[in-house]
Amino acid sequence: MTEEPGLVVHVVDDEEALRDSLGFLFASRGIPTRLWPSGEGFLAGWPRPDCGCIILDVRMEGLSGPQLVDALVRIEGSPAALPPVIFLTGHADVPLAVQSLKGGAFDFMEKPFNDNQIVDRALQAMELHQSRAAEAMSRADLIAQFASLSEREAEVMSLILDGQLNKQIADRLGIAIRTVEVHRARVLQKTGARNSVELARMKARLD
Repeated sequence: MTEEPGLVVHVVDDEEALRDSLGFLFASRGIPTRLWPSGEGFLAGWPRPDCGCIILDVRMEGLSGPQLVDALVRIEGSPAALPPVIFLTGHADVPLAVQSLKGGAFDFMEKPFNDNQIVDRALQAMELHQSRAAEAMSRADLIAQFASLSEREAEVMSLILDGQLNKQIADRLGIAIRTVEVHRARVLQKTGARNSVELARMKARLD
């Protein structure tokens, strides 16, 4: 398992020794990191396009880990819009960490943590982030493809998805069957669908 090129693990912890230790650990596996001594510092430059994963201490001076995540969610609109978050917790913080997981955190790890485990989880988090980004881009492409349909093409598509045949569509819209065939071909061309079944699958992804 390897990290995605260009993605960085951002470590936010007010304990300098722990930050340095994690920076050294990830560097030993060839994984780039950025180290932050406070939630305020990390938040100040948001968004951070290179951020593939956030390793975040629950208890810090100033903004706590959960407070930082809440601030990021307010900016982005939902937990799903954030890079995956791995919380670092002390024993007394476990109930809070479980609550954070329910709120969308990727994982939490209790101190002292296993070095290999935290690296592996960070790599899995970055893979998840990359796949989410690819899915978001794919969805944006789909939206653009369907938005390119003319009003009449969109009407024909809707009737195609209702299972109506060309003659039925022609009668419904008061147009020639040949015109329906032309519109159907344009719908498939513009959306990139090979047939009406694939068109239905693509449309279902947007509904």
